[in-house]
Amino acid sequence: MTTNPLQIALVGLGTVGTGVIKLINENGAMIAQRAGRSVEIVAVSARDKGRDRGVNLGKYQWIDDLGALATNPDVDCVVELIGGSDGTALELAKNSLNARKSFITANKAMIAHHGMELARLAEDHGVSLKYEAAVAGGVPVIKGLREGASANRIERVYGILNGTCNYILTTMEKHGRDFDTVLKDAQDLGYAEADPGFDIEGVDAAHKLAILAALSFGKAIDFEGVETAGIRSIMAADIGQAKALGYRIRLLGMARIDDDKLFQRVNPYLVPESHPLAHIDGSTNAVVAEGNFSGRLMFQGAGAGDGPTASSVVADLIDIARGENGTVFAVPASKMEKIERAESGNRTGKTYIRFIVADKPGVLAEITAAMRDASVSIESLIQTEKTAEGSVLISMVTHDSLERDVTNSLANLSSSTSLQGAPVVMHLLSDED
Repeated sequence: MTTNPLQIALVGLGTVGTGVIKLINENGAMIAQRAGRSVEIVAVSARDKGRDRGVNLGKYQWIDDLGALATNPDVDCVVELIGGSDGTALELAKNSLNARKSFITANKAMIAHHGMELARLAEDHGVSLKYEAAVAGGVPVIKGLREGASANRIERVYGILNGTCNYILTTMEKHGRDFDTVLKDAQDLGYAEADPGFDIEGVDAAHKLAILAALSFGKAIDFEGVETAGIRSIMAADIGQAKALGYRIRLLGMARIDDDKLFQRVNPYLVPESHPLAHIDGSTNAVVAEGNFSGRLMFQGAGAGDGPTASSVVADLIDIARGENGTVFAVPASKMEKIERAESGNRTGKTYIRFIVADKPGVLAEITAAMRDASVSIESLIQTEKTAEGSVLISMVTHDSLERDVTNSLANLSSSTSLQGAPVVMHLLSDED
């Protein structure tokens, strides 16, 4: 094994990129000892060369032409931290891999959309494609699943994959405040972007879930197959009702193989208070994988931030410096077949449904009749006092029912003039999910 330094080009000098520089500068001797050779940044690139980033960039070559950077003979590995599923990031990835450069990214959108193509390129050219920082920030879940749990058949993988949503939900839970107020606080604190759509609509979590599913089951990534819903419609009243029932609301990504079909969903779930995920607070991420011999494995930690994410990037660099390439996913990309999608309507479980309705006689009877006609029975029901707007909140939990029947019951109510807005639907997490 070579003892020459691993020479890297770093593209993207935001908080994570500068975090990588700081980490290598501070822990360089320890990194070299663990990697068997030093890891050295030799080139950098970003959109704004003149911006003060709080680190000394003078000792690195600045390269504006990313095509030239990808083929630079002085570079062994390219680290991409600019983001975006297509465009510059994807072009840089392809050019680097085709030039037989190893490639590291924190870009979950690019891996979710183009991971199969990039994995084949990396494996064809005998170089590494690594992405530990793309899922759950500083939590080593990719390595844990690909290596630590590799002897197991993973039965299902699920967890809290978006720190912004978890911060909002747990803050609402603690203080009884509504969504919009807590979102504004999260933006002020830097937990949420100015445009938080990708986070609160579940898209960010869906990117991560698609990657975890491919890694866990050895099947081709299918981001388009993830059924996705966010948390925008959740009210403080929903959280209060869930608590009264012994549950806490968390946005979960859930994937498993059902009858040789792939089920993937991102959705708010009611999580039993006895489950470890019910106690994950703030912006923390947590991933649960259930192996047929290992049992339940749980990976928990900071899901974002310069330090944790930089830590994952540099851990990938250490692997490459050691010569530990391996497959990009659990099996060679050429062996990863696309699998049929499972129909969620065939799944059975309990469902939480919340209605906002007009305060008038007969509304409750109308709802329960629609449930009866769709073969859905009600386990519990709570009706709140009238709001200042003159509306009433009705929350219910069904007995175990086919999800298709629950959907049909709501379709039966779609033309009702009593409903004021679309019902909110959340599933209850169970051992059978």
